[in-house]
Parts: sequence; structure tokens; C-alpha cells
Amino acid sequence: MVAAHTQNQPVEQVVYRILDANLDRTREGLRIIEEWCRFGLNDAQLTETCKQLRQEVGHWHSAELKAARDTPGDPGTDLSHPQEEQRNSITSLLQANFCRVQEALRVLEEYGKLYHPDMGKAFKQMRYQVYTLESNLMGYQRHQLLWRSHLYFVTAPAENLFQVVEASLKGGLTLLQYREKTADDLIRLEQARKLRQLCHDYGALFIINDRIDLALAVDADGVHLGQKDMPISAARELLGTKRLIGRSTTNPEEMQGAIAEGADYIGVGPVYETPTKAGKSATGLEYVSYAAKNCSIPWFAIGGIDPSNINDVMDGGARRVAIVRSLMQAEQPTLLTQYFLSQLHRKL
Repeated sequence: MVAAHTQNQPVEQVVYRILDANLDRTREGLRIIEEWCRFGLNDAQLTETCKQLRQEVGHWHSAELKAARDTPGDPGTDLSHPQEEQRNSITSLLQANFCRVQEALRVLEEYGKLYHPDMGKAFKQMRYQVYTLESNLMGYQRHQLLWRSHLYFVTAPAENLFQVVEASLKGGLTLLQYREKTADDLIRLEQARKLRQLCHDYGALFIINDRIDLALAVDADGVHLGQKDMPISAARELLGTKRLIGRSTTNPEEMQGAIAEGADYIGVGPVYETPTKAGKSATGLEYVSYAAKNCSIPWFAIGGIDPSNINDVMDGGARRVAIVRSLMQAEQPTLLTQYFLSQLHRKL
């Protein structure tokens, strides 16, 4: 279909080379994603979706296009980026390969129009299918990681916020909530973006306190809502089913209500009096013991928990805890994170 010429070769051959390279790129990226669905998640449906997409891409990879390949003459084979040389987590690996596949599909959609009348339409549809696959898979990943997370770090305003958070992530933290009640929205947006990137780099979940709009703006993994915030059903309409929604609870009635509403996890407390929840009476360990026997979703004991009392909270039945002040004020957040995790894992 293409008749013009470049300086050294026909444009037709250039288009063929572009299509061949991006068909390879798409198939390779899909295979990487498929292997995790198969061996990491043991999910037959997601694995089959990846396989079908790969086979459809392979259908378009004709001998004619493969024959145009010129690997020795490709100046792009030596190009690389520092971020390509390392992967810090399964999440970052999957996200990198989804980006790779989606970019390649867009190239195939556009250049494919020069090769075959149906190729552009076919790859446009495949691109939307991959968006759906990414949403389903990353939603699955979020819920899996939530269940595996036993320490929940809730931030408080501080000049060294980013240093403390990264130090905790280095210690093995996998769940962070950004809580900022007073700063201007521009500051919150900037901080949330930086924290979200840090969590992404370390394979941790990033939750925003209260603000659904902010969570959507920075592509957070979910939100945490208080009892006076909007209903979970309304939040779910805005966030969709793939993001996480948590709810603070202080008694069995609020716990059962949150579960009925469809919360993905709850906070249980405040166990001890804390300035973070000024004016709220401590629930004590009685509510912790109730949650241990009756809560069907992940729950985190919260409120005044520190190294001196974490074992009492665990003896009360808690296997997950949320920490604010102890980590924000820690001289060595990495070591304290490791200590909390070692204590929690001792009871698993």
C-alpha cells in the first residue's frame, strides 16, 4: 500500500520493520504478564485472556513482516533507560510491561492502517482489551497485597515526610496512607504524587485519607473514609471496583455496617487514647478481641500503638496494626518498621 521511498529504502520496508518490532514487543510484554497470571496468581481466566491476545497479535505477524527485520542495522537495540535495568517489585514489573504493550499497540494501530485496511481497527480493540486486563489484574494485585499487609503506616504532617516514608518502605512496609487535613490542595497534590511514586517504586499500596478526588488525581490504590465521610457505595461509584476502600470503626455496629457496605478493610480503634484522634475515647482491647472473632475482612488495630504495647494488642487478637506517631517520630524508621513486622509475623 505504501509506494514512497526514504533516502536508503522504500517506505514500505520501513513500515514493515516498525510493525515487526512492535508486534514482537507486544507479544513479549503480554507473555511476561501472562506468566505472572499463570504462576504467580494461578488465575486461569486472566492467563487465558493473555494467551488469546498473544495469539491474535501472532495472527498479524506474517512472514512478510518478519522478513523485513534488520536487527544489526537497528540503532535502537543499544538504547536503554536506567529504570529498565531494575524492577523493585512485581507491581512495578507488571506496570512497566503494560505500558510497553499499550505503547506498542498504539504504534500498530497507526502504522497498521498503512499495511492492511483492518489492522488499525483490530489493534484499537486490542488496546482497549489490554486496558481492561490491566484494570482487572492490578485490582487483583491490590487486594492480594492488602491481605498480605500487616503493618499500615498512616502519615502525619512533617518536614521530613518523604525521608520517613522511604525509610519505612526500605524496612518492608507495604501499605501507606497519606493523611493531611490542613495543607492547601496544591501542596497535598504535590505530596501525594511524590508519595504515590515512592510506593510504586517499592511495590507498596498507597491510600489517600478522605479525599476521593485526590486519590483519582494521583492514581492512588484507594481511599480511607471516616464514619462521617461519604457512603462507601457512593465512593465505589467514583472509584470503581478495582481500588480499595477502608473505613474507620469504633464499635461492633460500625464494623458490621462497614462490612455490609462493602469496605475492603477497616480500622479498629482507637485502641489507646491518641492526639491523632483528639476527643475520641479509647475503645480498649475489648473491641480488638471482638474484631478478631467476628471480622471477615482485613482489619487493623489503630490508636496509640507503639513498641511498648504492640504485644498487648496482639495478645488481644490483632494480627494487623496501623501506626502513626511511632513511625513519624522514629529516629530510625527502617529499624522500627522491621521490628513491628517481626513482631506481627511472629503470630502468623
